[in-house]
This record gives sequence, structure tokens and C-alpha cells, in this order.
Amino acid sequence: MDGHGGHSDQSVNPKAAGPSGSDGKSAKNGRGQAESNIYGLLATAYRQEVTSEFLQQLRDPEFLEILSDLGIQLTSDFLQKPEEELLDDLAVEFAGLFLGPGGHISPHESVHHQRDGVEGGMLWGETTAEVKKFIESAGPDYSPEYTGLPDHISVELEFMEALARHEEQAWSVDDEEEAFRCLDMERRFLEEHLSRWVPAFCDKVMATAELSFYRELAGLTKRFIEFDWQELQEVEE
Repeated sequence: MDGHGGHSDQSVNPKAAGPSGSDGKSAKNGRGQAESNIYGLLATAYRQEVTSEFLQQLRDPEFLEILSDLGIQLTSDFLQKPEEELLDDLAVEFAGLFLGPGGHISPHESVHHQRDGVEGGMLWGETTAEVKKFIESAGPDYSPEYTGLPDHISVELEFMEALARHEEQAWSVDDEEEAFRCLDMERRFLEEHLSRWVPAFCDKVMATAELSFYRELAGLTKRFIEFDWQELQEVEE
């Protein structure tokens, strides 16, 4: 397996992940389909072990170029191993990183969230209930599909994917009221949840992961959350 460290510090270019929409207002506000695509990619990667179908997509030369544009630099441990062997290695790494038993990095916000300087650590705690309430308040059109806890990183990322997608659609039909409603929810959810725990979570993953895929995934996740948070602060109504 590849050694620790060495993740790229290249800045995130979300427009590389897909078309940003041709509508002038969408482009003017710096938002588009690309943001939704990246949130969707990240949600898929954290939701479960890499499947054969997902791996084939990731290894497609055109998709590898997109990942490179986003700052992901995968090494021979990902690019050259036979598919079956790599799927096994990725499944073992996923379980060791996120599932346990013992010593794993919990992918749930409630375990990482700090309140008044006090570390979190309880599943289905106050933070979990707050995430559930926030998602439900957005309405059924934005609700992610999940069977576990609502504060799992994949659920939170999938929620942001839906918000960004609806925002882009609103701009495309000149529905400024709906677009700004989506922007406000995105800003609030990043401020109240993702930005408060995901960067530290990603640092732990980067320090622990042995395979380049999960190390680089965590690096991209951290950079993109920070990028999108900054971008949303600069969008003016």
C-alpha cells in the first residue's frame, strides 16, 4: 500500500466537475450544476464501500482528468491494481476508517461537533436532532434518501447536492426568490454544520488512510467545503 501523506494542495476548481449552466444569473452568482456534481460525488464515496460500477467510473480516463483538475492525484495503488484486488483493499480501508470496530473515525457529525468548547461524542445527540430538523424544514424536494443517522457525512453532502441542484434550476428559470432561498439554506447548513466538523474529520482521514483514494478524497472534501463556504459568503442578494 502507498504511504501516508502527500495529498495535493491544489485549489478546488468546481467548474471542472461538470457544466455550470448557461444561464447568466447562475454564472453571475458563481453557482451551478458543478457544485451539485461534486457534492454528489463526495456523498457517493462516503456512503458505502466503492462498488465495481463506481470504480469503473472513477478509473475512466476522462473522469480521472476531471479528478486531476480538482486536485486529486491518485497513485499506482489505485491506478494499476487489478479491479478485484483493489475493490477488496478499498473495502478493507473503508471499514477500518469509518466502521470500526474500535479506533475508527466516525463519519457522524454528533461525534465531532464541539459545543462551548466541549467535544461531542454521542450518536443521536442534540446535533443529530438538529440536522434532522434542518433537513425536514427544507421540504420533501430536498430530502436525501438514507437509512442511517441523518448526521452521517454522506447524508449531509447529499442534502447540499440537492440544494445546489435546486438553486441552479431556479436560476435557469429566473426564479430569483427560490434561488436565494436555496442559497440561504446552503449558507446556513454549511455554517451550522459542515464547516464546523468536516475539516477536522478530513484531517483525521488524511493522517490515517493508507490508500491514496481515501487520502485524496478527504483532501478534496476539506478544500471544497472551505471553497464553497467562502463562495457563499461572497454571493450578494
